[in-house]
Amino acid sequence: MITPEIISLARKLWDYHRMGQPLSKADCILALGTQDTRVAERAAELFHQGYAPLIVFSGGLGKITASIWTQSEAERFAEIAISKGVPADAILIENKSTNTGENILFTQKLLLEKQIEANSFIVVQKPYMERRSFATFKKHWPEKVLYVTSPDLTFEQYIVPELPMELLINSMVGDLQRIKLYPEKGFQIHQDIPEDVWAAFEELAAMGFDRFLIK
Repeated sequence: MITPEIISLARKLWDYHRMGQPLSKADCILALGTQDTRVAERAAELFHQGYAPLIVFSGGLGKITASIWTQSEAERFAEIAISKGVPADAILIENKSTNTGENILFTQKLLLEKQIEANSFIVVQKPYMERRSFATFKKHWPEKVLYVTSPDLTFEQYIVPELPMELLINSMVGDLQRIKLYPEKGFQIHQDIPEDVWAAFEELAAMGFDRFLIK
């Protein structure tokens, strides 16, 4: 049962994961693969608002999507963007990556192969993966100008049948642990975690929201 106390703790993690950065025009929109197709819709929205002339959709099949889709995340996202009016020739697809680090590294390779010089990026991800995406991108591509955004939804609005509250909280707990541990592994840059946010993490993990924790 999801109690008001659990929701209060989870919202602390949500507010930390979301960076709320203001956006500026960039050379490329980079939409990172996920089961949440609203990320593709957000990328299409930014394209139509004139934020960048190119969208790269990056993602093969991850832990969740491999069990629900046969089509890669990038290909599914590209179809959504085209259905929203984004021209196919404004889209590139990277469909091999299976994690955020590979999203960045394989996109680097793709742009190099296409001889496209992009110096600034708007990365689009799920709201609760903004900070982790920022930290990973800055580790692997520190010289680029970066903005991170996500579908503009509140914590309550984000809950949908395919992403129930329990799965969302487990995911946020797992991502926060990775923000703390991954800099030592060379996967991300360091991010300060406020004491109250880490305390909320520990409480939620102790309550059993440990599905995605690194043991």
